[in-house]
Amino acid sequence: MEQSLSLDNFVVFNTLSIHQLRVEPNRVKAVYTLEKKDGAVISNELIYSFHENCFNPSITGDVNLASMMVAQVAINYGLFCETIIFDGYYDGIDRQFIKNMIENTSREIYVNKLLSKNEFLKPPYNTLKAQKKKSYTSANIIFKNSNYQHLSPKQEKTIPDANQFAILSSGGKDSLLSYGILKEIGSTHPIYVNEAGRHWYTAYNAFHGFEKIEPNTARVWCNSDRIFNWMVKQMPFIKDNFQNIKADIYPIRLWTVAVFLFGVLPIVRKRGIKNIIIGNEYDTTLQLNQEGITHYAALYDQSKYFDNAFTRYYRRKGWDFYQYSILRSLSELLILKILVKRYPDLQQMQVSCHAAHKEGERMVPCGNCEKCRRIVGMLKAMNEDPKRCGYTDLQIENCLKALQSKSVKQLGSDAQQLYYMLLEKGLIASTEHTQKMGKHRPEIMKLRFDNERSQLEDLPKYVRNHLFSVYSQYAEGAMKMINKKWQPTDLNEILSQNHLYKPLKNEQNKSS
Repeated sequence: MEQSLSLDNFVVFNTLSIHQLRVEPNRVKAVYTLEKKDGAVISNELIYSFHENCFNPSITGDVNLASMMVAQVAINYGLFCETIIFDGYYDGIDRQFIKNMIENTSREIYVNKLLSKNEFLKPPYNTLKAQKKKSYTSANIIFKNSNYQHLSPKQEKTIPDANQFAILSSGGKDSLLSYGILKEIGSTHPIYVNEAGRHWYTAYNAFHGFEKIEPNTARVWCNSDRIFNWMVKQMPFIKDNFQNIKADIYPIRLWTVAVFLFGVLPIVRKRGIKNIIIGNEYDTTLQLNQEGITHYAALYDQSKYFDNAFTRYYRRKGWDFYQYSILRSLSELLILKILVKRYPDLQQMQVSCHAAHKEGERMVPCGNCEKCRRIVGMLKAMNEDPKRCGYTDLQIENCLKALQSKSVKQLGSDAQQLYYMLLEKGLIASTEHTQKMGKHRPEIMKLRFDNERSQLEDLPKYVRNHLFSVYSQYAEGAMKMINKKWQPTDLNEILSQNHLYKPLKNEQNKSS
């Protein structure tokens, strides 16, 4: 295998079927059945559960949305199956969308999971060489409709309320800040997806906090994490002890946000909400090239290209939703600065640690991981107290010490500015590591605009003025990328351009 390792060696399943769709008023189920190369057939059940009724199984649109919900997990497996069968109610728009996203995800997994360093891969599967191909999906994609042929095709046309905002929520700073700002201009709906497993720990404090202060708070339960882990266990190229390997990446999957997003859509449709907000900052939109293969650095579902593709999909479906992030001109440091300075009560709910644990009625961070030392470092650099969101004095001390020898997972310029601020305040010692890391990068504390990652056109017109009036109170000016260099710019001049929201003027996208 070592001499001829190719993508064909990763086609380890005959058929993956997503079938036996069941639509109930407050629950959607489907069976994932896997036929393996040795002839064994195994099954598992994917479930979404709601605390309010969102479906009528006799309505075409409801069954159609349920079909798309249960399809999302499978989009990760186009490289690994000979055939994938989607058995439900899918129209032509859905079919094309699924095929496009499977191909995009196959390419992303190929480059960022199979070609890149991945401690989950068994030898010799970690020796694959790059090869540019016309298509990266191995699976033949088949759509069936075994149980809903009695439903009549019907084009939906909704007129949602532009003053309502659904926020795909967690316990992180991005969704907390998005809620705080949008609460000032409209009706907000923080919607939490309770994924089975420890992921819920990061959302626990914020969800229970919002239940007390925001009547529109909603929760969706989903067992997608169990399906993901079940699929990984069947892959012969993944190490058997993958669950014991400590890493900040998943073994294989890269299509994750959409699994949660489609869980939110039934509530969005029911409540007539126009705006779907996902909290992603400046550095999550990135296009790279590896040996002639264009890819999104494993961040496609956090990029503005993802949001724009979904907005166009919604419009083709007749739903008229807008999906976007209000944070794309902000760095991580600036996001946390605005959150803690303007909305300190919300910032107290923040948990940005995937190893959080419960003490009493509150989840608290581990204080040992990279995310913890990053959050502690940023808060201390801004003269704020990390104890307000659960860190102890000892954890704070240890995080600052760790920063003196260990780095953080940020865009290089963001990390440089963080170390510069910490050194300037004497919060970390001057060592070979910190001196190498620390560099004054003034653009990090400013609003940033460029043609790829952050443009005014990435936002609907009706939110722009309020957002930037808030941001300008905390940012140290604005900059624009000109000839690959950051140049000072006038925010009022940028706002005066007032261009149309981009997804509405361009129905084509590189990935959709």
